[in-house]
Amino acid sequence: MATVVAALIAVPIIVVFANLLVPSGDVWRHLIATVLGRYAANTLVVVVGVGAGTLVVGTATAWLVTMCRFPGRAVLEWALVLPLAVPAYAIAFTYGHLFDFAGPLQTFLRESFGWSRGDYWFPQMRSLGGAVLVLTAVLYPYVYLLARAAFLEQSVCVLEASRMLGRGPWRSFFGIALPLARPALAAGVILALMEALSDFGAVQHLAVDTFTTGIYRTWFGLGNPAAAGQLAALLMSVVLLLIGAERLLRGGARYHHTSSRYRRIAGHLLRGRRAAAASVVCWVPVAIGFLFPGVQLLLWAAESGGRLLEDGFLGLAATSITLAGATAALVVTVALVLAYARRIQPRILTLVATRLAGLGYAAPGSVLAVGILIPFAWIDTTLDHWARARFGISTGLLLSGTTAALFAAYLVRFLAVALNPVEAGLAKITPSMDGAARSLGLGPAQAIRRVHAPLLSGTLLAAAILVFVDVMKELPATMILRPFNLNTLAVRAFELAADEQLAAAAAPALAIVVAGLAPVVMLIRAMRRARPGSAADAP
Repeated sequence: MATVVAALIAVPIIVVFANLLVPSGDVWRHLIATVLGRYAANTLVVVVGVGAGTLVVGTATAWLVTMCRFPGRAVLEWALVLPLAVPAYAIAFTYGHLFDFAGPLQTFLRESFGWSRGDYWFPQMRSLGGAVLVLTAVLYPYVYLLARAAFLEQSVCVLEASRMLGRGPWRSFFGIALPLARPALAAGVILALMEALSDFGAVQHLAVDTFTTGIYRTWFGLGNPAAAGQLAALLMSVVLLLIGAERLLRGGARYHHTSSRYRRIAGHLLRGRRAAAASVVCWVPVAIGFLFPGVQLLLWAAESGGRLLEDGFLGLAATSITLAGATAALVVTVALVLAYARRIQPRILTLVATRLAGLGYAAPGSVLAVGILIPFAWIDTTLDHWARARFGISTGLLLSGTTAALFAAYLVRFLAVALNPVEAGLAKITPSMDGAARSLGLGPAQAIRRVHAPLLSGTLLAAAILVFVDVMKELPATMILRPFNLNTLAVRAFELAADEQLAAAAAPALAIVVAGLAPVVMLIRAMRRARPGSAADAP
C-alpha cells in the first residue's frame, strides 16, 4: 500500500518534468525574449538573499536566547517564533502600504519637513529588496527553531572543554557549536528557501517577477499549460539542486559529539550595552515579522469591522476551516499508514516509498498545481469522451473542476509535514507493542487504530494542527486549482490587497494569523522538552 500511495503522490512531479518533452509553440521564444531572464535573475536574488538572511537572523537569535541571559529573554524564546504564523502576503501588503509614497510614513515626512516628490530618498518596499526583507522576516523561524533545538541538544561539557583549551566565546561558537549544528541549520535554510521559491502572494503584491508568478501568468495569461509546466520543471529543478548541493557540500562529514553528560545550560549573563544589544538583535525580527504588521492589521480590521458580514467573511472562514480540517485529517491518516508500513516492513522498497512520499514538500504550490491539473484534466476529458460515446451524456469536470484537485495538491504538498513527526513518534514506541498486538490477533489496521493511534495522540494532534495552518495559508495552489464557486480566506485577502482594499483584506489575514498561533505554542512547548537528559529542563 505504501508503494501505491508513493507512486500516486509522485505523479504530479513526474508530470511536471514530462512537460519538458511537450512542444509549447512560440511561447518559449516570447518568454526568452521578454521575461525569462528577469524571472531567473530575481529568483536567484531571492534564493541568495533569503538564504543568507534567514541563516544569520535565525542562528544569531537562537544562540542568544539559548546560551545567554539578558532582559526579556524568556519572552523572546517564544516571541521569535510568532512570524511563522503570519502569511508572507499579509506582511507584504502591510509594509507596501506603510512605505508607499501615499502611505503614512512618507506622508508624515512630507508634512513635517515640507518636502515634495524628489526632495528626499525613501526605501522602496515594492522592489526585489523589499521582497527579500519580507520573506526573510516571515521565514527565519524555520532556522531559529531547528538551530535552537540543535543548541539545546549540545553537551555543555564540549563547550567547557573548548573554553579550557583557551578558546574564547566566539572561537567556541564558530569552531564547536556551529559545526555541530550545521545539519540543523542547513535543514532550516532549505525549508525557508523552499517556502520562498513557492511564494506567490508576497512577490506578486510587491511587483517582483519570479518563476512562481511566471507560472501563473503563463497558465492563465498566455493560456499555455505546457509552457507553464516547463517553467514549473525549471523551478522544481532549482529546489532539487539546492537540496543536492547541501548534501554534496557536506559530503561524508558527520557532526556529532561523544559526551553522554548533559547539564542544564547555565548561560552567559549579559549586562549593560551587551544586554541591550542582544535584546535589540532579538526584538527587531519579532517587530518586523509580527508586531508591526499585526498592529496594522488590527487597526484595519477595526476600521472595516462593520462590513465583515456583508463581505461574506463568515462563509469564507467556514470554507477555509472545512478545507483545512479535512485536509489535516487526510494527511495525518496517510502519514500514519506510511510510517507504520515502514515500521512493520523495513525493506528497501518501503523505505524508498516513504521517501518519495515526502518529496512533495520540496515542490512549490504552483508547481504541484500544474502537475495535478494536467493529469486530472486528461482524465476528465477521457471520461467525458467515453460517456458521450457510450451513453450520450457529459460527465463534466469531475476532478479538475472540483475540490478533488485541491485535496490532491494539499496532500502531496504537506504530507512531509505530518510524516516526519509521525515517524519520530512511532520510533519511541517499543517494538514489543507490535508483537503484543499480533499475539492478540490484531491485523495492521486494527493495531494502528487500537494501539498506536492512542499512543500517538499528542503527535498526531500536533501534526494535524501544523497541516491545518499550512493549508490555511496556502495561496498559489489554491488560486490555480479552486473551483469557480469556491473562495478561501487566503485567496480573498490576496484579491482585496491586489485591489488596494487593504482594510477589507485585514480581517481574513488576521483570521489566518490567529489560526497559526496554536501550533506556535505547541512548537515552543516541544522545544522546552527537547534537551536530552532532562525532560523538564527549560533553560
